[in-house]
Amino acid sequence: MSSDKMLTRIGGLLRQAESTDNAHEADAFLAAAQRLATAASVDLAVARAHAGAKERRATPVQRLVTIGEVGKKGLRTYAQLFLAIAAANDVQCDITATSTVIFAYGFADDIDVCEALYSSLLVQMVRASDAYLRSGTYRSESTVRTVIERRGGRDVRTRVRKPIAPVTARLNFQSAFAARIGARLAETKQEIEKDAESSSPGTELVLRGKAVEVRDFYRSTSQARGSWRGNRAPSARSTDAQRAGDKAGRAARLGTAPELPSSPRRLEK
Repeated sequence: MSSDKMLTRIGGLLRQAESTDNAHEADAFLAAAQRLATAASVDLAVARAHAGAKERRATPVQRLVTIGEVGKKGLRTYAQLFLAIAAANDVQCDITATSTVIFAYGFADDIDVCEALYSSLLVQMVRASDAYLRSGTYRSESTVRTVIERRGGRDVRTRVRKPIAPVTARLNFQSAFAARIGARLAETKQEIEKDAESSSPGTELVLRGKAVEVRDFYRSTSQARGSWRGNRAPSARSTDAQRAGDKAGRAARLGTAPELPSSPRRLEK
């Protein structure tokens, strides 16, 4: 490892030690920095000064992500897709009741990754669901609905079987697609972090420190009230559409995998 990279790496651990309010974490970060410095015969003050002069420390930010205009159909599943991506990239979110706007909280690089993935996967999700609806396979299914009729001065509820509507099939397809994408990204993230932790001592502490910083920023910044109802399962269910959506999610091109935060949060090899 070059001396420049070693100084940057040690400096990153020192910043983590200085920024956390948890005494145990601070000691752990400092100990990790000291071990690296001792092994490389580097003075901690030199490493701290080098890191400070080389780059400005990144901090979490809030960004508004527009999902769509009020009244546009399908925004709930669009929002589900973004939230699934955000969960795998260390970004916390608030969302408006209309599913039109998401407030993303995290490091700018992570939010950039979320937006890039979302732009690509949204197109793939819509195209795949359109193709599925054209295939018409959902028409072989039906769903039970409650119909209320006025008889003899009172309401009579009757359960009847109705064909699956196209909008029901689309919502089920896209909801399953978003869920599968979230699972794929989460698995990829775990693999990347595991590899980084095994090859770079101290990475686990850095990632933990990053998560704490985003969480604290979210708690101090978010003004959200209540809960979003868009994450509920569709009232009518199409097993065929869900199965097809899951399959499309498995085949979707991710393009950009979730990644460890870029400098200065990332430990360099």
